[in-house]
Amino acid sequence: MDKKKIFGCLAIIALIAFIVFIKFSGDGQSEALTEKTKYNATFLDIFDTRTEIVGYADSEEEFAEMAQQLKDQLIIYNNLYDIYNDYDGVNNIKTINDNAGVAPVEVDQAIIDMLKFSQEMYYETDGRVNVAMGSVLSIWHHHREIGMDDPERATLPTMEELEAAAEHTDINNLIIDDENNTVYLSDPEMSLDVGSTAKGYAVQKTLEYAREQGMNNVLLSLGGNVQGIGGRIDGTNFKLGIQNPDMDGEQEYLKTVEIQDGQCVVSSGDYQRFYEVDGKVYCHIINPDTLFPSDTFGQVSILTDDSGKADAFSTAVYNMTLEEGMDFVNSHDGVEAMWVDHEGNIYYSDNFEESIVE
Repeated sequence: MDKKKIFGCLAIIALIAFIVFIKFSGDGQSEALTEKTKYNATFLDIFDTRTEIVGYADSEEEFAEMAQQLKDQLIIYNNLYDIYNDYDGVNNIKTINDNAGVAPVEVDQAIIDMLKFSQEMYYETDGRVNVAMGSVLSIWHHHREIGMDDPERATLPTMEELEAAAEHTDINNLIIDDENNTVYLSDPEMSLDVGSTAKGYAVQKTLEYAREQGMNNVLLSLGGNVQGIGGRIDGTNFKLGIQNPDMDGEQEYLKTVEIQDGQCVVSSGDYQRFYEVDGKVYCHIINPDTLFPSDTFGQVSILTDDSGKADAFSTAVYNMTLEEGMDFVNSHDGVEAMWVDHEGNIYYSDNFEESIVE
């Protein structure tokens, strides 16, 4: 296997190690009481990451049907929100980017809704989540891909090219026409990158669909965005372990949290997608203020009841100082956070510790 494939596999493992793992105990008792069996399904072809679905059913066939329904929903969002690939008969984010400064693009309502949500997140996070930063993020993506493929050739972009690209990140140039269902980028050098919102938003909408279909006792993880419907079949809540961002540390998981029906945990960290230059790690989370990767924390985890918001907030808070992040999280009802710095120190928002279990 060549170096790129080896590193790709390691990156997936680091990203997915479930960031949050799933802890179930007493399954035998649960199944005896309910005559339902726990199943799981794993997919590697959605949002370029690992998807895991855990649920209970009377038969493997019943679970497979449920899992396929959820996968089908996620594939729809994957194709719509993709910035790299074209799909037959689909106008997606890539189509919008390809037509920047050229013409409005008619799109599915799911794209308009996600972009409106992303605009809301921009203003709610004071610009720390900006899906209009594609011009900057693409530069870092290019350097990161080269560095991951061949560490000897790893380089950093110049501040000059980053600042030039940053001139084309004004979210006000994202024009949404509700009447005609079109999206237009009025700056021809602007592009969208929805990585800070799309996965979490897709998880949220997929589980809303699952509820409408009458599904219950389901846990869905999409690249570390983990959310549940109901709880375990024995009536207890799902428990999730938050992974140690220090991949060489003795503890695999730092804390275990209990989530209520509809809650989620989303983590952002520098151990997920990164490369090194001269011994320094540069992760994929770019601070809009510095145009460079943030490096204050090893990980930030958000606990709340909306996976889309959790995805956006985990990025935003990762780009803040601890004091700023504390103030931001504590000012939002129903949102909690846990920070881990590079020395292994752990910090909590006002009520996060109430969800920690042994």
